Amino acid sequence: MGRFVARRLLQMIPVFIGTTLLIFLMVYSLPGDPVAAMFGSRAADPATAERLRHQFGLDKPLIEQYWDYFSGLFKGDFGQSFTGRPVADLMADAFPVTIRLALFAFAIELVFGLGLGVLTGLRRGRFVDQAVLIFTLIVVSIPVFVLGNMAQFLIGVKWKLVTPTVQDSEDLTQLILPAVVLALLSLAYVTRLTRTTVAENLRADYIRTAVAKGLPRRRVVGVHLMRNSLIPVVTFLGTDLGALMGGAIVTEGIFNVPGVGNTLYKAVSTSEGPTVVGIVTVLVLVYLVSSLVVDLLYAVLDPRIRYA
Repeated sequence: MGRFVARRLLQMIPVFIGTTLLIFLMVYSLPGDPVAAMFGSRAADPATAERLRHQFGLDKPLIEQYWDYFSGLFKGDFGQSFTGRPVADLMADAFPVTIRLALFAFAIELVFGLGLGVLTGLRRGRFVDQAVLIFTLIVVSIPVFVLGNMAQFLIGVKWKLVTPTVQDSEDLTQLILPAVVLALLSLAYVTRLTRTTVAENLRADYIRTAVAKGLPRRRVVGVHLMRNSLIPVVTFLGTDLGALMGGAIVTEGIFNVPGVGNTLYKAVSTSEGPTVVGIVTVLVLVYLVSSLVVDLLYAVLDPRIRYA
């Protein structure tokens, strides 16, 4: 196991370098002048613009700019935004909010997605199964921004059950509605995936053998059935945690959540290259770590899987 972890960590290095390089080149190769964007509709003074380009290193070749950025990562330096504030400080304010929101959404997705998936998988073809399938199909079919605005209007404005926008991001009760909206799409996928794997494994020979041996139903379902059915679900959940953090742009915008999504959207709209690259770099690390954790969980769920 230790050798496998070491090999995976070594594999992450070229993936991380290649991904960050690609993102850096994409962001800084886009048309438009970020220095001109700092002045808005006003014309930038040529001398001032040249001084700012030199200050932020924009007058250097792209590869040299990337090397300066990459070497700074080892010191915890993600660069400086065009507003003069360190990108690390911006992320320190935004990431805790998004982490709380993403973990809240992940918990909803995990509990209700797995619960509904197991319930419908064990009762395939019955009324409960058909009702849940229709519900998940509706959720998958409706865009997130439509679900968010509908939930905000009905639950927050019309029925006044919660605050329509987040005024205090440290108050978990205000994050309930955006967390539910953020989790709904993934919850639908987890439900359908769990239902399919449970229904398929329920007809497997090892389940028939366990039942024939007289094992209690709780042990048959909770140990034998669930451990084999959860392998594809864990794969989805592992990658989805990073997707929840990176995909919260629409949800955070609707509910005015001061997290990564809002910060990233503002950075893109104002051509804030250092902020965009810094946030995406952290999200890449989240994806890499979550994929490693998923691989390690395979051996926990299936004893036949062993890592040399």
